[in-house]
Amino acid sequence: MGLTHHPEVIKAAKDAIDKFGTGAGASRLISGTTILHQQLEEKLAQYKGCEAAIVFPTGYMANIGTISTILNPTDTDPHTNTVIIDRLNHASIIDACKLSKAKLQVYPHKDMGALEKILKRSAKFSKRLIVTDLVFSMDGDIAPIQEIATLAQKYDAMLMTDEAHATGVLTQDTGHRTQDLIIMGTLSKALGSLGGFICGSQELIDYLRNKARSFIYTTALPPANCAAALKALELLETQPEIQQKLWENISYFRSCVLGLESCSSPIIPIIIGETEKTLEVSAKLFEHGIYVSAIRPPTVPKGQSRLRITLSALHTKEDIKCLASLLQELIPAAAKQYFAQL
Repeated sequence: MGLTHHPEVIKAAKDAIDKFGTGAGASRLISGTTILHQQLEEKLAQYKGCEAAIVFPTGYMANIGTISTILNPTDTDPHTNTVIIDRLNHASIIDACKLSKAKLQVYPHKDMGALEKILKRSAKFSKRLIVTDLVFSMDGDIAPIQEIATLAQKYDAMLMTDEAHATGVLTQDTGHRTQDLIIMGTLSKALGSLGGFICGSQELIDYLRNKARSFIYTTALPPANCAAALKALELLETQPEIQQKLWENISYFRSCVLGLESCSSPIIPIIIGETEKTLEVSAKLFEHGIYVSAIRPPTVPKGQSRLRITLSALHTKEDIKCLASLLQELIPAAAKQYFAQL
């Protein structure tokens, strides 16, 4: 959304530094909670349509703390509970699942038949938690969330969505909101700040506030980051043209590049395959003033190295057309099927 550079967001952060200083100075349960933390949590809960919210210093800590706390075994058997995840979930989810000591079960990417088979054979577990990215961070595609929610309800499983790349980008009415849904998100993507959060029932948030170790035993998020995120949320709600501009840019990039008709988020991968060639194209783009990350193993599987294009509301049509033109020149022959004649 480009809100990191928005003058009102910058001013809100500066004003918070003047009033509260550069840091919180302590953990949330000691003396690190300010009125800005409380206002941000209230605003996030309202924004996500939930009863309450809790803010962590990072998105990684939000996932680690929440999943490990919810699935913490109550007896000596570490496999009392199970966590079921999409194969392409973010690394922070995978790390959290390992830390939870729950039985980890993985289904192929967006394969609802495989997910239902896992749920059918998992009735013995005391708790079943399904966790999925809503927008997948390396492929930019969207989880079939309504189908996942239906299966979760059918088999009495909990559902947690990682909305790090969806918050502020996708509309909130995605058809999967339920009272028991656990929503994770970050303040560091569309909201232009830093931090992670969990939204859910008041009971869940109270439990995490008193049990999640990555919330309790760390210094609180700096007040300036809270102020920046609060202002960003306000701008997204009062100036819908910001989000509209982003989607106009996504649509325009689709028109420049063949094979992207199904592109459904600002994250657009161009898979090149070879790691060295991917790094080479990324470096040449940088020489022309365009920064596009080269993603390679172990972040993605061997042979699937890619350029990870991330569009912004601040990009102009000239920016996008320049990128597409350079990609036509630099991309290997095997990937030229993507590109239209400009």
